[in-house]
Amino acid sequence: MTTTYTSYQLIAADLQTSLARVAEQPDVKRESEYYLSKIGSIKTIDEFFADTRVYNYAMKAHGLEDMAYAKAFMRKVLTEGVDNDDAFANKLSDSRYKDLVESLNFARNGEAATAFDRAQKGVVEKFNRQTLEVEAGEENSGVRLALYFERMASSITSGYSIIADDALSQVVRTVLQLPDAFAASDVDRQSAYYEEELDLADFQDTTKVAAFLERFTSNWEVENPSDSSNSLPAFRPSSLTGISTDLLISINNLKLGGR
Repeated sequence: MTTTYTSYQLIAADLQTSLARVAEQPDVKRESEYYLSKIGSIKTIDEFFADTRVYNYAMKAHGLEDMAYAKAFMRKVLTEGVDNDDAFANKLSDSRYKDLVESLNFARNGEAATAFDRAQKGVVEKFNRQTLEVEAGEENSGVRLALYFERMASSITSGYSIIADDALSQVVRTVLQLPDAFAASDVDRQSAYYEEELDLADFQDTTKVAAFLERFTSNWEVENPSDSSNSLPAFRPSSLTGISTDLLISINNLKLGGR
């Protein structure tokens, strides 16, 4: 039976081929074609929200589909942009909100926001990567987590970056062999512990990230043997993309308190 590490490596070692295969899937191709046919004509945030298909596509592309319902929240993220230090997205520890703004920066570029390559081809590439990770998770949740962590590792700049994202924290807890109950402990203590135990600068180094993921997949395999797929825990989309509003507010207040 293929192990978690082997399955992860099979995808990661030839990532472009894997992504090309995903892009040609009928449902993915159909949604991508629709997005590309519409996004260039969208000139305002209101128009972006008005086209549900385009909006949901962009949200999924950035790993934020579980926040698609929170349109007032997302409107604030997009309206304030990222150029001002006090912008809402810059106060959130989860970097995916800033990534969305950078892709569709109406605050900076106005009506030209959707004309840039990052708003068109760039979003499609993100969508394909998200889809690849979801499909990998259908076979083995650990592979999805590893692929996700590999993609997001460079965004980790503090302990808060980890605890703000359920998937990142699950990977780190697995490597450090911490119980799930640790995630329910005091937020600032969690952050301090991660910063004590980890050299966060390592997450900017792809070689060190690869070594970290080898540890993760090994530990994951022990806890969730690949030869018994039925024993794998249910992988809820929210465990990758969801983050409670209460947690966002808690982390935001902590960051603001430290300024």
